[in-house]
Order: sequence, then C-alpha cells, then structure tokens
Amino acid sequence: MGHSQADKARNRERILAQAAEQLRDAGLESVSVGPLMRSVGLTHGGFYGHFASRSELLAQALARALQDGEAASRAASGGTADYARLLRSYLSRAHRDMRRTGCAIAALAGDVARADEASREVMSQAIDRVTARTARAMGSDDEAQALFVVSAMIGTLLVSRVLTDPARSDALLATAREQLAACGPPAADAPPKRRRPARRATP
Repeated sequence: MGHSQADKARNRERILAQAAEQLRDAGLESVSVGPLMRSVGLTHGGFYGHFASRSELLAQALARALQDGEAASRAASGGTADYARLLRSYLSRAHRDMRRTGCAIAALAGDVARADEASREVMSQAIDRVTARTARAMGSDDEAQALFVVSAMIGTLLVSRVLTDPARSDALLATAREQLAACGPPAADAPPKRRRPARRATP
C-alpha cells in the first residue's frame, strides 16, 4: 500500500471511530458530516473520498459501534457461555451507567427503528448474533425464547437508564435478573428440587 493509500485508510478509520463513538453517545442524528470531519482534523470536502453518502457512513459507523459493544459485552461476561454471568454483567449498575461504551443495541435501538433499511439490517444482524450467543449460554436451541430474553434485557436496561430514582433503577435490574434466570439452566450451586410424595388415591 502506497503512502497516500495508507494515509487514506488511517483517515477513514479515524472518521469511522469518531462517528461510532458519537452516535453511541448522542444517537444517529447527532452525526453531521461537517462537524465530524472537523473533529478529526479533516475538511468537509474530503469526506466523499471515503464515503459515498452520510447514509453509508451511518451504516458503517453503526456496524462498528455494534461490534465494539459486543466485544465489551463478551469481555464483561468473561468471554464464556455462562448464562448467570451474562445476566449479572448486562443487567448491572456498571453497564447501566456506561452508555458510551456499553451495548450499542440498547443505546441506539430507538434511533435505528426510525432509520433507513440499511441501518436496520445492520442492527438486525447484530441482534441475531447476540441472540445466538444468549441461546448457547442458556443451553437452548429455542431461538424464540433466546430472542425474548435478549429483548427483555435490552428493554430493562433502557428503562433503568430513564428512571431518575437510583433505588428504583437498581430494583428493576435486580428483578429482571431474578426473573430471567428462570429461562436458563439451573445454577450450579442451586439445591435440587425436592420431589413431592405421590398422593394416595382416596378410597
């Protein structure tokens, strides 16, 4: 790769990284070409040497943000297919308070639902990946149930960020962890369920 091509690739990476961070923090509509290019020390006109349109930039920045969010989620859960740990890490105070670096699906789903088809497809594929990972952690091949769990986790995280009372927000996260735990395998240290004695037939 020649010097100019290497510079172009580095500049494109800077634009994508900045756009991904910005949209996770403030939403899709916060990304404007002029201010974005100035923030990375480039000119407005140079934008079209990297992307055909703002829509193309948004779709690619969204994909980057989602990939970064998935990597952060895997790291937070230890990179293992442990359902209990997944719930604890996703539905936690720390994740609630890290909007810029946490799950990009939760941060951007509302915006993407109103976006163009390209952006919705990018997020749909990310949801599919998270759902497959969740199903493995659950030890289940029931895709519908895994999608329900993913949707419940995302919805809970969103509402917990909206609530202004920290105690209510914490309680919501704790309740969701408890309720969703029932959808997965029993905890390793859970006591075995006691079998009820058979009832005798009444003569």
